Amino acid sequence: MTRKISRTLVATLAACLLAFSSLGHAQAVDETPSALAMTGDAIFVRPALLATTIVGSAVYLVSLPFSLLGGNADEAGEVLVMGPAKATFVRCLGCTRTGKKPETVQTSD
Repeated sequence: MTRKISRTLVATLAACLLAFSSLGHAQAVDETPSALAMTGDAIFVRPALLATTIVGSAVYLVSLPFSLLGGNADEAGEVLVMGPAKATFVRCLGCTRTGKKPETVQTSD
């Protein structure tokens, strides 16, 4: 009896998870960071990301001969240097996603 109830409960839970998992992806992301998020990003996060970019560049230079021998120098450069550099210099202030904030197009009447 308890086995039948547990199977029914697991099946119901799985159906709910599958049904509601797409709802999170249905809404468009519109980041409008607050003043606190922008301040925290400018004071704490950007300097830490700059340090990560510098350390990643040093690690990339040290590992470059091995990456060239392994044939993955481009991938190592992307992960160790370009990823942190994009997060530091290309991300909008206070935003959580890397990349430029999309421009809003205004039409004139």
